Amino acid sequence: MDPTLRAVRAVVLFAGFYLLGILLLAALCVLDWAAFRWTWIPIAVMVLARTSPLALPIVRGMFVLRIPKNDDVHGLHVDDTREPRLWATVRDLADRVGTRAPDEIVLTDQVNASAVEDTRFLGLVAGRRRLHVGLPLMTGMSEAQLRSVLAHELGHFANSDTRLTAINTRGRIQTTRTITHFQEWVGKAVATERARQKKKAAKALAKGKEAKKIDPSDAGTSLRTMAALYRRYETFSRRVTLSDTRCAEFAADDVAVRIAGRDVTASALRETLVLLDMHEDYMDTYATLGVGAGMLPPPGQVLGGLRHVLAARGDELDEYRDSLLYEVDPYADPQIMERITRIEELPDDERASETVEPALGLLVDTERTLAAVEEQVLTPEMLRLRRVDWPDLVHESMTTYGKRSTQKLRTAVAEVTGTDGSVTDALDALDAGAQWQIADRLPKSDEARAATGRAAREFARPKLRDQLRQLVKSEYVRQGRAHWRLSWIDNGTSLELPQGHEEMLPAALDAAVADVPDTKPLRELLTP
Repeated sequence: MDPTLRAVRAVVLFAGFYLLGILLLAALCVLDWAAFRWTWIPIAVMVLARTSPLALPIVRGMFVLRIPKNDDVHGLHVDDTREPRLWATVRDLADRVGTRAPDEIVLTDQVNASAVEDTRFLGLVAGRRRLHVGLPLMTGMSEAQLRSVLAHELGHFANSDTRLTAINTRGRIQTTRTITHFQEWVGKAVATERARQKKKAAKALAKGKEAKKIDPSDAGTSLRTMAALYRRYETFSRRVTLSDTRCAEFAADDVAVRIAGRDVTASALRETLVLLDMHEDYMDTYATLGVGAGMLPPPGQVLGGLRHVLAARGDELDEYRDSLLYEVDPYADPQIMERITRIEELPDDERASETVEPALGLLVDTERTLAAVEEQVLTPEMLRLRRVDWPDLVHESMTTYGKRSTQKLRTAVAEVTGTDGSVTDALDALDAGAQWQIADRLPKSDEARAATGRAAREFARPKLRDQLRQLVKSEYVRQGRAHWRLSWIDNGTSLELPQGHEEMLPAALDAAVADVPDTKPLRELLTP
Protein backbone atom coordinates (compact mmCIF):
# COMPACT_ATOMS: atom_id res chain seq x y z
CA MET A 1 0.00 0.00 0.00
CA ASP A 2 1.26 3.48 -0.87
CA PRO A 3 2.58 5.43 2.17
CA THR A 4 0.35 8.37 1.28
CA LEU A 5 -2.74 6.16 1.40
CA ARG A 6 -1.66 4.74 4.76
CA ALA A 7 -1.24 8.31 6.05
CA VAL A 8 -4.72 9.24 4.83
CA ARG A 9 -6.21 6.19 6.56
CA ALA A 10 -4.41 7.08 9.80
CA VAL A 11 -5.76 10.64 9.70
CA VAL A 12 -9.28 9.40 8.94
CA LEU A 13 -9.18 6.95 11.86
CA PHE A 14 -7.95 9.68 14.17
CA ALA A 15 -10.67 12.07 12.97
CA GLY A 16 -13.23 9.28 13.33
CA PHE A 17 -12.65 9.18 17.07
CA TYR A 18 -13.52 12.87 17.35
CA LEU A 19 -16.46 12.49 14.97
CA LEU A 20 -17.89 9.69 17.11
CA GLY A 21 -17.53 11.83 20.22
CA ILE A 22 -19.15 14.87 18.56
CA LEU A 23 -22.11 12.80 17.31
CA LEU A 24 -22.69 11.28 20.74
CA LEU A 25 -22.44 14.66 22.48
CA ALA A 26 -24.83 16.14 19.92
CA ALA A 27 -27.33 13.34 20.57
CA LEU A 28 -27.12 13.95 24.32
CA CYS A 29 -27.57 17.71 23.82
CA VAL A 30 -30.65 17.13 21.65
CA LEU A 31 -32.08 14.86 24.34
CA ASP A 32 -31.49 17.51 27.01
CA TRP A 33 -32.97 20.25 24.83
CA ALA A 34 -36.07 18.15 24.11
CA ALA A 35 -36.52 17.44 27.80
CA PHE A 36 -36.41 21.13 28.75
CA ARG A 37 -38.52 22.08 25.72
CA TRP A 38 -41.33 19.55 25.99
CA THR A 39 -41.42 18.28 29.60
CA TRP A 40 -41.72 19.66 33.11
CA ILE A 41 -38.61 21.14 34.70
CA PRO A 42 -38.22 18.37 37.33
CA ILE A 43 -38.25 15.72 34.60
CA ALA A 44 -35.81 17.75 32.46
CA VAL A 45 -33.43 18.04 35.42
CA MET A 46 -33.59 14.25 35.90
CA VAL A 47 -32.74 13.76 32.21
CA LEU A 48 -29.79 16.16 32.53
CA ALA A 49 -28.58 14.26 35.58
CA ARG A 50 -28.67 11.07 33.51
CA THR A 51 -26.90 12.45 30.44
CA SER A 52 -24.12 14.35 32.24
CA PRO A 53 -22.27 11.17 33.38
CA LEU A 54 -22.46 9.99 29.76
CA ALA A 55 -20.98 13.20 28.38
CA LEU A 56 -18.12 13.68 30.84
CA PRO A 57 -16.06 10.60 29.79
CA ILE A 58 -16.44 11.62 26.13
CA VAL A 59 -15.21 15.16 26.80
CA ARG A 60 -12.30 13.92 28.94
CA GLY A 61 -11.27 11.47 26.22
CA MET A 62 -11.49 14.05 23.42
CA PHE A 63 -9.40 16.68 25.15
CA VAL A 64 -6.36 14.74 26.30
CA LEU A 65 -3.55 17.26 26.31
CA ARG A 66 -0.62 15.00 27.07
CA ILE A 67 0.23 11.68 25.45
CA PRO A 68 3.13 9.68 26.92
CA LYS A 69 6.08 9.11 24.63
CA ASN A 70 6.25 5.62 23.21
CA ASP A 71 9.94 5.13 23.99
CA ASP A 72 10.64 3.05 27.05
CA VAL A 73 13.66 1.25 25.58
CA HIS A 74 16.81 1.54 27.69
CA GLY A 75 20.24 1.15 26.17
CA LEU A 76 23.65 2.60 25.40
CA HIS A 77 23.78 5.63 23.10
CA VAL A 78 26.86 5.37 20.88
CA ASP A 79 28.28 7.99 18.52
CA ASP A 80 30.51 7.53 15.49
CA THR A 81 33.67 8.03 17.54
CA ARG A 82 32.82 5.09 19.79
CA GLU A 83 31.45 2.73 17.11
CA PRO A 84 32.72 4.01 13.74
CA ARG A 85 32.16 0.76 11.81
CA LEU A 86 28.56 0.43 12.94
CA TRP A 87 27.82 4.06 12.10
CA ALA A 88 29.53 3.75 8.71
CA THR A 89 27.39 0.69 7.94
CA VAL A 90 24.18 2.45 8.94
CA ARG A 91 25.01 5.58 6.93
CA ASP A 92 25.93 3.53 3.89
CA LEU A 93 22.63 1.64 4.13
CA ALA A 94 20.70 4.91 4.58
CA ASP A 95 22.24 6.28 1.37
CA ARG A 96 21.33 3.12 -0.51
CA VAL A 97 17.79 3.13 0.89
CA GLY A 98 17.45 6.81 0.03
CA THR A 99 16.63 8.25 3.41
CA ARG A 100 18.17 10.42 6.10
CA ALA A 101 20.42 8.52 8.50
CA PRO A 102 19.34 8.31 12.15
CA ASP A 103 20.56 10.94 14.57
CA GLU A 104 21.21 8.36 17.30
CA ILE A 105 22.05 4.68 17.57
CA VAL A 106 21.07 2.95 20.80
CA LEU A 107 22.40 -0.52 21.65
CA THR A 108 19.82 -2.49 23.68
CA ASP A 109 19.41 -5.87 25.37
CA GLN A 110 16.51 -6.96 23.14
CA VAL A 111 16.31 -9.47 20.31
CA ASN A 112 15.07 -6.73 18.05
CA ALA A 113 15.90 -3.67 16.02
CA SER A 114 13.52 -0.75 15.70
CA ALA A 115 13.25 2.70 14.16
CA VAL A 116 11.82 5.56 16.24
CA GLU A 117 11.23 9.18 15.28
CA ASP A 118 10.35 12.05 17.61
CA THR A 119 7.80 13.88 15.47
CA ARG A 120 5.66 16.93 16.22
CA PHE A 121 2.11 17.92 15.33
CA LEU A 122 0.95 14.30 14.99
CA GLY A 123 3.79 13.36 12.66
CA LEU A 124 3.46 16.30 10.29
CA VAL A 125 6.86 17.68 11.30
CA ALA A 126 9.84 15.32 11.30
CA GLY A 127 12.11 15.08 14.32
CA ARG A 128 15.15 13.26 15.62
CA ARG A 129 15.56 9.70 14.46
CA ARG A 130 16.79 6.86 16.66
CA LEU A 131 17.81 3.39 15.60
CA HIS A 132 17.64 0.73 18.32
CA VAL A 133 19.88 -2.28 17.72
CA GLY A 134 19.72 -5.27 20.07
CA LEU A 135 23.02 -6.88 21.03
CA PRO A 136 21.39 -10.35 21.30
CA LEU A 137 20.36 -9.88 17.67
CA MET A 138 23.92 -9.02 16.70
CA THR A 139 25.20 -11.98 18.73
CA GLY A 140 23.39 -14.54 16.61
CA MET A 141 23.53 -12.92 13.17
CA SER A 142 26.12 -12.54 10.47
CA GLU A 143 27.07 -9.09 9.27
CA ALA A 144 25.06 -9.64 6.09
CA GLN A 145 21.94 -10.62 8.07
CA LEU A 146 22.27 -7.58 10.30
CA ARG A 147 22.59 -5.33 7.25
CA SER A 148 19.29 -6.76 6.04
CA VAL A 149 17.63 -6.03 9.40
CA LEU A 150 19.00 -2.48 9.49
CA ALA A 151 17.91 -1.86 5.88
CA HIS A 152 14.41 -2.98 6.89
CA GLU A 153 14.31 -0.47 9.75
CA LEU A 154 15.68 2.32 7.55
CA GLY A 155 12.92 1.42 5.11
CA HIS A 156 10.43 2.41 7.80
CA PHE A 157 12.10 5.82 7.94
CA ALA A 158 12.01 6.13 4.14
CA ASN A 159 8.34 5.16 3.95
CA SER A 160 7.38 7.60 6.76
CA ASP A 161 6.07 4.73 8.88
CA THR A 162 7.74 6.19 11.97
CA ARG A 163 5.93 9.49 11.43
CA LEU A 164 2.55 7.73 11.35
CA THR A 165 3.27 6.16 14.72
CA ALA A 166 2.44 9.41 16.53
CA ILE A 167 -1.07 9.76 15.16
CA ASN A 168 -1.85 6.05 15.51
CA THR A 169 -0.59 6.05 19.09
CA ARG A 170 -2.59 9.13 20.05
CA GLY A 171 -5.79 7.71 18.58
CA ARG A 172 -5.32 4.38 20.35
CA ILE A 173 -4.54 6.00 23.71
CA GLN A 174 -7.47 8.39 23.54
CA THR A 175 -9.93 5.62 22.68
CA THR A 176 -8.59 3.45 25.50
CA ARG A 177 -8.79 6.32 27.98
CA THR A 178 -12.36 7.08 27.01
CA ILE A 179 -13.33 3.44 27.61
CA THR A 180 -11.54 3.55 30.96
CA HIS A 181 -13.44 6.70 31.98
CA PHE A 182 -16.74 5.00 31.19
CA GLN A 183 -15.70 1.95 33.22
CA GLU A 184 -14.89 4.20 36.18
CA TRP A 185 -18.38 5.71 36.01
CA VAL A 186 -19.89 2.21 35.76
CA GLY A 187 -18.02 1.26 38.93
CA LYS A 188 -19.41 4.31 40.73
CA ALA A 189 -22.93 3.54 39.54
CA VAL A 190 -22.67 -0.08 40.71
CA ALA A 191 -21.30 0.98 44.09
CA THR A 192 -24.09 3.53 44.56
CA GLU A 193 -26.76 1.01 43.59
CA ARG A 194 -25.30 -1.65 45.88
CA ALA A 195 -25.29 0.80 48.81
CA ARG A 196 -28.90 1.76 48.04
CA GLN A 197 -30.03 -1.87 47.94
CA LYS A 198 -28.15 -2.71 51.16
CA LYS A 199 -29.83 0.18 52.93
CA LYS A 200 -33.22 -0.93 51.64
CA ALA A 201 -32.56 -4.54 52.69
CA ALA A 202 -31.54 -3.40 56.17
CA LYS A 203 -34.81 -1.49 56.58
CA ALA A 204 -36.78 -4.56 55.45
CA LEU A 205 -35.02 -6.78 57.96
CA ALA A 206 -35.60 -4.24 60.72
CA LYS A 207 -39.33 -4.48 60.00
CA GLY A 208 -39.22 -8.27 60.08
CA LYS A 209 -39.69 -8.59 56.34
CA GLU A 210 -37.69 -10.71 53.90
CA ALA A 211 -34.92 -8.71 52.22
CA LYS A 212 -34.45 -8.93 48.49
CA LYS A 213 -31.22 -10.27 47.06
CA ILE A 214 -28.69 -7.51 46.44
CA ASP A 215 -27.95 -7.37 42.70
CA PRO A 216 -26.57 -4.10 41.28
CA SER A 217 -25.65 -5.64 37.91
CA ASP A 218 -28.25 -3.54 36.06
CA ALA A 219 -26.71 -0.28 37.24
CA GLY A 220 -24.89 1.84 34.69
CA THR A 221 -26.53 0.23 31.65
CA SER A 222 -26.32 3.38 29.54
CA LEU A 223 -22.67 3.84 30.51
CA ARG A 224 -21.93 0.25 29.49
CA THR A 225 -23.63 0.88 26.16
CA MET A 226 -21.49 3.94 25.48
CA ALA A 227 -18.35 2.02 26.42
CA ALA A 228 -19.40 -0.78 24.06
CA LEU A 229 -19.65 1.72 21.18
CA TYR A 230 -16.08 2.86 21.79
CA ARG A 231 -14.91 -0.73 22.07
CA ARG A 232 -16.38 -1.45 18.65
CA TYR A 233 -14.57 1.56 17.23
CA GLU A 234 -11.36 0.44 18.94
CA THR A 235 -11.68 -3.01 17.37
CA PHE A 236 -12.34 -1.50 13.95
CA SER A 237 -9.36 0.86 14.29
CA ARG A 238 -7.15 -1.97 15.41
CA ARG A 239 -8.04 -4.05 12.38
CA VAL A 240 -7.32 -1.19 10.01
CA THR A 241 -4.10 -0.22 11.81
CA LEU A 242 -2.78 -3.77 11.80
CA SER A 243 -3.63 -4.10 8.13
CA ASP A 244 -1.57 -0.96 7.47
CA THR A 245 1.20 -2.32 9.68
CA ARG A 246 1.36 -5.47 7.59
CA CYS A 247 1.67 -3.37 4.46
CA ALA A 248 4.41 -1.30 6.11
CA GLU A 249 6.34 -4.42 7.11
CA PHE A 250 6.07 -5.85 3.60
CA ALA A 251 7.26 -2.56 2.09
CA ALA A 252 10.24 -2.47 4.48
CA ASP A 253 10.98 -6.11 3.60
CA ASP A 254 11.12 -5.12 -0.06
CA VAL A 255 13.73 -2.49 0.83
CA ALA A 256 15.78 -5.10 2.71
CA VAL A 257 15.59 -7.53 -0.22
CA ARG A 258 16.74 -4.82 -2.61
CA ILE A 259 19.72 -3.94 -0.42
CA ALA A 260 20.76 -7.28 1.10
CA GLY A 261 19.25 -9.89 -1.22
CA ARG A 262 16.34 -12.30 -1.03
CA ASP A 263 18.04 -15.24 0.67
CA VAL A 264 19.90 -13.16 3.25
CA THR A 265 16.73 -11.27 4.20
CA ALA A 266 14.75 -14.49 4.61
CA SER A 267 17.54 -16.08 6.67
CA ALA A 268 17.74 -12.99 8.91
CA LEU A 269 14.05 -13.24 9.70
CA ARG A 270 14.31 -16.95 10.35
CA GLU A 271 17.29 -16.36 12.62
CA THR A 272 15.27 -13.79 14.57
CA LEU A 273 12.76 -16.50 15.53
CA VAL A 274 15.57 -18.79 16.63
CA LEU A 275 17.23 -16.06 18.68
CA LEU A 276 14.00 -15.07 20.39
CA ASP A 277 13.59 -18.61 21.66
CA MET A 278 17.24 -19.16 22.55
CA HIS A 279 17.61 -15.80 24.28
CA GLU A 280 14.59 -16.42 26.50
CA ASP A 281 15.95 -19.85 27.46
CA TYR A 282 19.42 -18.41 28.07
CA MET A 283 18.18 -15.61 30.33
CA ASP A 284 16.00 -17.97 32.39
CA THR A 285 18.48 -20.85 32.62
CA TYR A 286 21.89 -19.18 32.71
CA ALA A 287 22.07 -15.39 32.99
CA THR A 288 19.80 -15.17 36.05
CA LEU A 289 20.79 -18.52 37.58
CA GLY A 290 22.68 -16.93 40.46
CA VAL A 291 20.34 -14.03 41.19
CA GLY A 292 18.59 -15.84 44.02
CA ALA A 293 21.99 -16.43 45.62
CA GLY A 294 23.12 -12.82 45.11
CA MET A 295 25.34 -13.40 42.07
CA LEU A 296 25.60 -12.48 38.39
CA PRO A 297 28.02 -13.58 35.66
CA PRO A 298 31.09 -11.36 35.01
CA PRO A 299 30.51 -7.94 33.40
CA GLY A 300 29.51 -8.38 29.78
CA GLN A 301 28.48 -12.01 30.26
CA VAL A 302 24.85 -11.37 31.24
CA LEU A 303 24.31 -10.48 27.59
CA GLY A 304 27.43 -12.03 26.09
CA GLY A 305 26.91 -15.52 27.51
CA LEU A 306 24.35 -16.16 24.79
CA ARG A 307 27.30 -16.80 22.47
CA HIS A 308 28.19 -19.94 24.43
CA VAL A 309 24.68 -21.38 24.06
CA LEU A 310 24.55 -20.68 20.33
CA ALA A 311 27.98 -22.23 19.78
CA ALA A 312 27.17 -25.36 21.80
CA ARG A 313 23.73 -26.02 20.30
CA GLY A 314 24.46 -25.79 16.59
CA ASP A 315 22.72 -29.06 15.67
CA GLU A 316 19.69 -28.23 17.81
CA LEU A 317 19.39 -24.80 16.19
CA ASP A 318 19.55 -26.31 12.72
CA GLU A 319 16.68 -28.65 13.59
CA TYR A 320 14.69 -25.77 15.02
CA ARG A 321 15.14 -23.68 11.88
CA ASP A 322 13.80 -26.59 9.83
CA SER A 323 10.79 -27.12 12.10
CA LEU A 324 9.40 -23.58 12.01
CA LEU A 325 5.72 -23.62 11.11
CA TYR A 326 3.58 -21.08 9.30
CA GLU A 327 1.35 -19.17 11.68
CA VAL A 328 -0.86 -16.14 11.09
CA ASP A 329 -2.78 -14.29 13.80
CA PRO A 330 -5.21 -11.67 12.41
CA TYR A 331 -4.81 -9.56 15.56
CA ALA A 332 -0.99 -9.76 15.77
CA ASP A 333 1.75 -7.84 14.05
CA PRO A 334 2.81 -9.43 10.79
CA GLN A 335 4.12 -12.84 11.65
CA ILE A 336 7.71 -13.44 10.72
CA MET A 337 6.98 -16.75 8.98
CA GLU A 338 4.37 -15.04 6.83
CA ARG A 339 6.98 -12.50 5.79
CA ILE A 340 9.58 -15.21 5.15
CA THR A 341 7.18 -17.09 2.89
CA ARG A 342 6.42 -13.94 0.94
CA ILE A 343 10.13 -13.12 0.53
CA GLU A 344 11.05 -16.64 -0.56
CA GLU A 345 8.38 -16.50 -3.25
CA LEU A 346 10.21 -13.59 -4.89
CA PRO A 347 12.36 -14.31 -7.98
CA ASP A 348 15.88 -15.56 -7.29
CA ASP A 349 18.26 -12.59 -7.36
CA GLU A 350 21.34 -14.85 -7.41
CA ARG A 351 22.77 -13.16 -4.33
CA ALA A 352 22.82 -16.18 -2.02
CA SER A 353 26.56 -15.97 -1.40
CA GLU A 354 27.21 -13.22 1.14
CA THR A 355 29.82 -12.50 3.81
CA VAL A 356 29.35 -14.53 6.97
CA GLU A 357 31.44 -12.49 9.41
CA PRO A 358 29.68 -12.20 12.80
CA ALA A 359 27.71 -9.01 13.25
CA LEU A 360 29.46 -8.34 16.58
CA GLY A 361 32.55 -7.65 14.49
CA LEU A 362 31.03 -4.25 13.70
CA LEU A 363 31.76 -3.23 17.29
CA VAL A 364 35.17 -1.80 18.20
CA ASP A 365 35.43 -3.66 21.51
CA THR A 366 32.73 -6.28 21.92
CA GLU A 367 33.39 -7.14 25.57
CA ARG A 368 33.57 -3.51 26.65
CA THR A 369 30.37 -2.70 24.78
CA LEU A 370 28.49 -5.66 26.25
CA ALA A 371 29.50 -4.55 29.75
CA ALA A 372 28.55 -0.94 29.03
CA VAL A 373 25.09 -1.92 27.77
CA GLU A 374 24.53 -4.01 30.89
CA GLU A 375 25.26 -0.92 32.99
CA GLN A 376 22.40 0.83 31.19
CA VAL A 377 19.76 -1.91 31.07
CA LEU A 378 20.18 -3.76 34.39
CA THR A 379 18.40 -2.43 37.46
CA PRO A 380 20.45 -0.86 40.26
CA GLU A 381 19.61 -3.88 42.43
CA MET A 382 21.00 -6.27 39.81
CA LEU A 383 24.13 -4.19 39.32
CA ARG A 384 24.89 -4.43 43.03
CA LEU A 385 25.04 -8.25 42.91
CA ARG A 386 28.40 -9.98 43.21
CA ARG A 387 30.02 -10.84 39.84
CA VAL A 388 31.36 -14.41 39.64
CA ASP A 389 32.92 -16.48 36.84
CA TRP A 390 30.57 -19.01 35.28
CA PRO A 391 31.95 -22.21 36.94
CA ASP A 392 31.99 -20.67 40.42
CA LEU A 393 28.60 -19.03 39.88
CA VAL A 394 27.01 -22.38 39.01
CA HIS A 395 28.56 -24.28 41.92
CA GLU A 396 27.99 -21.60 44.56
CA SER A 397 24.45 -20.74 43.56
CA MET A 398 23.30 -24.35 43.19
CA THR A 399 24.93 -25.18 46.53
CA THR A 400 22.97 -22.35 48.13
CA TYR A 401 19.72 -23.48 46.54
CA GLY A 402 20.45 -27.06 47.60
CA LYS A 403 20.84 -26.03 51.24
CA ARG A 404 17.56 -24.13 51.07
CA SER A 405 15.73 -27.10 49.56
CA THR A 406 16.74 -29.32 52.49
CA GLN A 407 15.41 -26.97 55.15
CA LYS A 408 11.93 -28.53 55.31
CA LEU A 409 13.32 -32.02 55.96
CA ARG A 410 15.89 -30.70 58.46
CA THR A 411 13.13 -28.92 60.36
CA ALA A 412 10.90 -32.00 60.37
CA VAL A 413 13.74 -34.21 61.62
CA ALA A 414 14.65 -31.68 64.30
CA GLU A 415 11.06 -31.52 65.53
CA VAL A 416 10.79 -35.32 65.74
CA THR A 417 14.21 -36.09 67.20
CA GLY A 418 15.16 -32.93 69.04
CA THR A 419 18.44 -32.76 67.11
CA ASP A 420 19.76 -30.22 64.60
CA GLY A 421 18.36 -32.18 61.64
CA SER A 422 21.62 -33.21 59.96
CA VAL A 423 21.79 -36.04 57.44
CA THR A 424 23.07 -38.38 60.17
CA ASP A 425 20.16 -37.41 62.41
CA ALA A 426 17.76 -38.08 59.55
CA LEU A 427 19.17 -41.55 58.88
CA ASP A 428 19.12 -42.40 62.60
CA ALA A 429 15.45 -41.32 62.75
CA LEU A 430 14.60 -43.53 59.77
CA ASP A 431 16.31 -46.51 61.40
CA ALA A 432 14.28 -45.81 64.54
CA GLY A 433 11.04 -46.09 62.52
CA ALA A 434 10.17 -42.37 62.65
CA GLN A 435 9.83 -42.00 58.87
CA TRP A 436 6.08 -41.43 58.90
CA GLN A 437 6.28 -38.93 61.73
CA ILE A 438 8.82 -36.99 59.68
CA ALA A 439 6.81 -37.35 56.47
CA ASP A 440 3.71 -36.06 58.26
CA ARG A 441 5.48 -32.74 58.86
CA LEU A 442 6.41 -32.24 55.21
CA PRO A 443 4.16 -30.26 52.83
CA LYS A 444 1.20 -32.28 51.50
CA SER A 445 -1.32 -31.99 48.71
CA ASP A 446 -5.04 -31.87 49.58
CA GLU A 447 -5.41 -35.45 48.35
CA ALA A 448 -2.54 -36.59 50.57
CA ARG A 449 -4.06 -34.89 53.63
CA ALA A 450 -7.35 -36.69 53.07
CA ALA A 451 -5.72 -40.13 52.71
CA THR A 452 -5.36 -42.55 55.62
CA GLY A 453 -3.58 -45.81 56.34
CA ARG A 454 -1.61 -47.44 53.54
CA ALA A 455 -2.77 -44.85 51.00
CA ALA A 456 -1.41 -42.02 53.17
CA ARG A 457 1.97 -43.74 53.33
CA GLU A 458 2.15 -44.15 49.56
CA PHE A 459 1.43 -40.46 49.18
CA ALA A 460 4.09 -39.56 51.74
CA ARG A 461 6.84 -41.92 50.52
CA PRO A 462 7.76 -40.08 47.24
CA LYS A 463 7.86 -36.74 49.04
CA LEU A 464 10.06 -38.14 51.80
CA ARG A 465 12.34 -39.79 49.24
CA ASP A 466 12.72 -36.57 47.26
CA GLN A 467 13.55 -34.54 50.36
CA LEU A 468 16.06 -37.18 51.47
CA ARG A 469 17.67 -37.18 48.02
CA GLN A 470 18.22 -33.42 48.24
CA LEU A 471 19.65 -33.74 51.73
CA VAL A 472 22.04 -36.48 50.60
CA LYS A 473 23.23 -34.50 47.57
CA SER A 474 23.76 -31.46 49.77
CA GLU A 475 25.91 -33.64 52.03
CA TYR A 476 27.98 -34.79 49.06
CA VAL A 477 28.67 -31.16 48.21
CA ARG A 478 29.47 -30.27 51.84
CA GLN A 479 32.04 -33.08 51.93
CA GLY A 480 33.62 -31.76 48.75
CA ARG A 481 32.93 -35.03 46.91
CA ALA A 482 30.43 -33.59 44.44
CA HIS A 483 30.56 -30.50 42.29
CA TRP A 484 27.97 -28.59 40.27
CA ARG A 485 28.96 -28.37 36.61
CA LEU A 486 27.87 -25.98 33.89
CA SER A 487 26.50 -27.36 30.63
CA TRP A 488 25.61 -25.08 27.73
CA ILE A 489 23.61 -27.91 26.17
CA ASP A 490 21.54 -29.74 28.79
CA ASN A 491 19.45 -27.82 31.30
CA GLY A 492 22.26 -25.58 32.45
CA THR A 493 23.61 -27.47 35.48
CA SER A 494 24.29 -30.99 36.71
CA LEU A 495 25.74 -32.41 39.91
CA GLU A 496 28.81 -34.56 39.36
CA LEU A 497 28.85 -37.31 42.02
CA PRO A 498 31.70 -39.72 42.76
CA GLN A 499 32.11 -42.42 40.12
CA GLY A 500 29.36 -45.03 40.27
CA HIS A 501 27.31 -43.22 42.91
CA GLU A 502 24.79 -41.83 40.40
CA GLU A 503 23.79 -45.41 39.58
CA MET A 504 23.75 -46.67 43.19
CA LEU A 505 21.96 -43.73 44.80
CA PRO A 506 18.35 -44.50 43.65
CA ALA A 507 18.35 -48.01 45.18
CA ALA A 508 19.88 -46.70 48.39
CA LEU A 509 17.16 -44.04 48.69
CA ASP A 510 14.42 -46.62 48.04
CA ALA A 511 15.81 -48.79 50.83
CA ALA A 512 15.91 -45.87 53.25
CA VAL A 513 12.21 -45.01 52.81
CA ALA A 514 10.90 -48.59 52.70
CA ASP A 515 8.33 -49.77 55.24
CA VAL A 516 11.25 -51.35 57.07
CA PRO A 517 13.99 -48.74 56.48
CA ASP A 518 17.54 -49.80 55.70
CA THR A 519 19.91 -46.82 55.70
CA LYS A 520 23.12 -48.86 55.47
CA PRO A 521 23.51 -48.38 51.67
CA LEU A 522 23.16 -44.60 52.04
CA ARG A 523 25.60 -44.49 54.95
CA GLU A 524 28.15 -46.40 52.91
CA LEU A 525 27.78 -44.00 49.98
CA LEU A 526 28.17 -40.99 52.26
CA THR A 527 31.31 -42.36 53.91
CA PRO A 528 34.36 -40.77 52.24
